[in-house]
Amino acid sequence: MSFVLAERVSRLKASASIVAQEKVARLAAAGVAVVDLTIGEPCIDTAPHIIAAAIEAMRAGDTHYTPAWGKLALRQAIARKLKRENQLAYDLDQIVVGCGAKQLTFEAFAATLADGDEVVIPAPYWVSYPEIVRLNGGTPVFVECGEKVGFKLGGGALERAITPRTRWLILNSPNNPTGAVYSGDELGEIAAVLARHPQVGVMVDEIYEHLTYDGKASLNLVQVDSRLALRTLLINGLSKAYAMTGWRVGYAAGPPALIAAIAKLLGQSTSCPCSISQTAAIAALDGDQAHVREAVAVYRQKRDRMLALLADAPGLRLIRPDGAFYLYPSVAGLIGRKTPDGKILETDSDVAMYLLEHGVAVLDGAPYGLSPFLRLSFATSFEAIEEGCRRIVEASNRLG
Repeated sequence: MSFVLAERVSRLKASASIVAQEKVARLAAAGVAVVDLTIGEPCIDTAPHIIAAAIEAMRAGDTHYTPAWGKLALRQAIARKLKRENQLAYDLDQIVVGCGAKQLTFEAFAATLADGDEVVIPAPYWVSYPEIVRLNGGTPVFVECGEKVGFKLGGGALERAITPRTRWLILNSPNNPTGAVYSGDELGEIAAVLARHPQVGVMVDEIYEHLTYDGKASLNLVQVDSRLALRTLLINGLSKAYAMTGWRVGYAAGPPALIAAIAKLLGQSTSCPCSISQTAAIAALDGDQAHVREAVAVYRQKRDRMLALLADAPGLRLIRPDGAFYLYPSVAGLIGRKTPDGKILETDSDVAMYLLEHGVAVLDGAPYGLSPFLRLSFATSFEAIEEGCRRIVEASNRLG
């Protein structure tokens, strides 16, 4: 017997970052030494006090189902975090916990989108946004936000993108892949447009919230304009700031009816997040935050080192990111150049493949909705940054 796949799955694109990681793993298994600059997760381990809390939870028998909404104690810790760090007050019926921010993004759209409903997505964007929208019957509406506008959505561009079918705007700050961080004034401009379109909800993805540099601060729309609270869903999680990607804990805060609908979907899918991970998340949110600050300081050093090393790469135009842990350099200066074996580089995908042949793995900009760019992660070791950038410079110098 052979199964006939659903059309929605047949149309689904694989995650570009996951595909890249699998490719690097295959090359490594074959004995090919590749410097991996595709990684979208912290290069450090989870803090010891968080691990200790998980171990104690297991020993205490904390290994059973929890409510679909997430543990009461964790939702309380999230409410404290939102009040302490964001000056936002959320009741417990406005908070839900899931198996990562990605799952909560999926369930929010599953709960709200009808066929043909539109979701405005500024480009470049995280690769999963449009696919999650499509899987839930929605139509992504892309708004190109290029280098000239700092990779950020402006009020005028948003106004032009909104139609009577628009149901959501996705706003990701700090941004993956560019590291762009919206200022209060920029968010205020967006809020003014949204005030004229009450049918549009806003999904604010803050997974990189703590990873900002050079005095930049991460703000969200609700902080800038509290009137938007009733139609804004804050998405966040423990993966990036707390180096807990494998623990799979995310959370969302928003209007009670939407949160209840998400919890209903969770109850019929994953039942609940991992009980042990939830206890670890409480320790992360309520515990000493020094390790987060230390990690941010190291990421800033790695960013600056990568920028300095790639300054010597011909054809790359570097843009300093204010947040996250990626560079998103333009490779327009490499398009049309000839490789040593005579191939013309026609796209940023060609550039990425050429660099892979020289032993360094990067992601091209096409899956992120804006070319010709590359995404380079500096969430790796200083040694990998040094060697990877050396290979990029050397490969660039070999082009005709």
